[in-house]
Order: sequence, then C-alpha cells, then structure tokens
Amino acid sequence: MIERAQAQRMVEELHRARVAGDLSGMCRLFAADGVFEIAGASADKPIAISAMGLVQFRPWLMMMVKVFRLADYRLLSLVVEWPKAVAHWRVDIHSKVTGVTVRTELVDLLELRDGSIVNYSEFFVPRPGAGPLPTRYRQ
Repeated sequence: MIERAQAQRMVEELHRARVAGDLSGMCRLFAADGVFEIAGASADKPIAISAMGLVQFRPWLMMMVKVFRLADYRLLSLVVEWPKAVAHWRVDIHSKVTGVTVRTELVDLLELRDGSIVNYSEFFVPRPGAGPLPTRYRQ
C-alpha cells in the first residue's frame, strides 16, 4: 500500500508541475540517468522524442513548457504494479504558436526507483472527434 501511495504522489506531482508549466518541478522528479520518451500524433504529423538522461531531456521539457499551456486536467485512471505505474489522463492543450486548443488523451508509463522516475514513456493522441475547443473554453 505504501508503494501505491508513493507512485500516486509522484504521478500527481509530475502532472501538477506539468499543468503549471513548472520546469524545475518536473525535472526534480526524474533520475539524472533516466530515460524519457514521448510518442503521439499532432493534428498533422506524428511526434517522437527519445532522450537518455536529464541533461538530454530537460531541453525537451523546457520547449513543452514554452510552447504548450495545459488546462482542464483529469486523471482518469492509475494502475500501480510496483515499481511501475500507468497513468491515463486527459487535458486540453493550447499551443502558444498556433493559438489552437485540443483536448488530448495521454498515457504515461513510469518506472520508479529511490523516489525518482527512472523510465518515462508518454503516448498521446487528440481525442477522436474532439477537434479544437470552442473559443469560450480557451483561457
């Protein structure tokens, strides 16, 4: 039970920092030698990022904070089989470049060790049929 609580706390901290655009808060959770991967689809092309070590993936996190604003976060499910966890979440992602907001489904696969994320893979896709949000939902 302690392991589930620890995994849940780490997922919640990571997501809270991500939604807040808190680069330091995100980086603090990762092991220095961690593996970081993101794969998914944007509106017009696939996206794939893979980096080994915080030094390599910190610039990717910084770019995500600068370009995207997240809102209406919802953790839909969390499965923990220590030391691994799977988080399914939904968020509205606003591109500061295009001005478009898209509701997006994400799945995070995490491996935890010694209070840090040592392996992180994120898969994301815009929700089918959701498209851009009406202006009244944008922040």
